[in-house]
Amino acid sequence: MSCRLDLDLNLVEDILVNFLKEEANKVGFSKVVLGLSGGIDSALVAYLAAKAFGPENVLGILMPYKSSSKESVEHAKLVVEDLGIKSELIEITPMVEPYFQMNPDMDGLRKGNRMARERMCILFDYSAKEKALVLGTSNKTEMLLGYSTQFGDAASAINAIGDLYKTQVWELSKHMGVPQALIDKKPSADLWEGQTDESELGFSYKLADEILYSLIDEREKKEEIIKAGYPEEVINKIIWKIKMSQYKRKLPLIGKISTRTIGREFRYPRDWGV
Repeated sequence: MSCRLDLDLNLVEDILVNFLKEEANKVGFSKVVLGLSGGIDSALVAYLAAKAFGPENVLGILMPYKSSSKESVEHAKLVVEDLGIKSELIEITPMVEPYFQMNPDMDGLRKGNRMARERMCILFDYSAKEKALVLGTSNKTEMLLGYSTQFGDAASAINAIGDLYKTQVWELSKHMGVPQALIDKKPSADLWEGQTDESELGFSYKLADEILYSLIDEREKKEEIIKAGYPEEVINKIIWKIKMSQYKRKLPLIGKISTRTIGREFRYPRDWGV
């Protein structure tokens, strides 16, 4: 990992644990629910949540599809067992398969989006059932590249890892004791056998994070990043992805006709009740 991306891991852990507690408590929640995919992102969120709320107040839901790898479920169960959190296993195949059969022309992207949104529907239903806040599991790299499903895995009430780049997620996961098997595995949305994030993106997370940090955190221009030795083709691809996915990072835009519009002038805590 680039030294520019290095973190004070003890400090970051404390900040994120306190963030979860404060944000949940101030809206009246003492329990949380999240989807456990068997991947590193959801695992890290589970570890942060267990520390913030206690294992007894964390519910991890495993939601495999028939083509999901057995390894994903096994790795999710490793997290459940290590932390002692509560868990449910809900197969989504009977929920989404009828829709797939009605639409035989669906490609992998459409199917993946449909599954992601079904999983989020389940999480928000359990939020109501358990009076538990839904935690997000998308990291900063995914969010900036648009590598998430709007109102699917991109949806949540609060997100503890949304300001951590993928390489930082790995480092904090090591620090917090996430099982090594999850740290070592190749990141994957697990949509089909052998699918990996990096093969779909066309570049590594390490390279993406270094370029994104330069663009976003350092606000460097493309020409400066090229001079630093990064490939122009990848830089252009990343900039395009950031621009084309901006709509995913915003609440739905509201057409303005009044003096105080939700999401514009009416957006601060001081506005509540006045």
